Amino acid sequence: MDSIERAKQEIRTAIATSKVPEDPLHAENTLEWLLRLDPKAGEALQIAALGHDIDRAAEEGKVLRSSYGNYDAFKAAHARNSAAILRGILDECGVSPPVVEEACRLVTHHEAGGDYQSDLLKDADGISYFAVNMPHYYQREGPQETKRRCRWGYGRLSERARKIVQDLHYDNNAVAEIMGEVIREHSSPHSDPATDPARNR
Repeated sequence: MDSIERAKQEIRTAIATSKVPEDPLHAENTLEWLLRLDPKAGEALQIAALGHDIDRAAEEGKVLRSSYGNYDAFKAAHARNSAAILRGILDECGVSPPVVEEACRLVTHHEAGGDYQSDLLKDADGISYFAVNMPHYYQREGPQETKRRCRWGYGRLSERARKIVQDLHYDNNAVAEIMGEVIREHSSPHSDPATDPARNR
């Protein structure tokens, strides 16, 4: 087994310990969406897709939302911590330093994007949230928090990713209604996601 495959195996093993039950599926689904968006995605980007949320599986040292008053600040800290955890795994597996650096850079920026590669990862992650995580999130957090999280997540997607998300279907009617409402809000000519108060909660 080469270092890349060993690293992917170790990432999967780590994520399997997460107390968030959908985390392993979300990791795999993010990788699947990444490869749909760009079938030529390189090793660093694939590793980043699998490991972008690895912080959530680390019970000791995990970034907690309650420690941050601002949701974007929490997400940025989560991304940095995931990158630090990922670096340890990749170094231990003997992955080449350029791949390690790029994978960790991408994970650090996966919530905000900023360049072609990290924007791809952000979109793959976002699509997977709506495809995999959102119904589970609704069950745990309820309608109000789900709508807030949905607004935040939808607002960060590219137009290409939004079109993909608009075609998703949900068995849970309440989840489908929330998704429909958020899509309509963003489609309104009066909407401005940058001034959405949900971003600052």
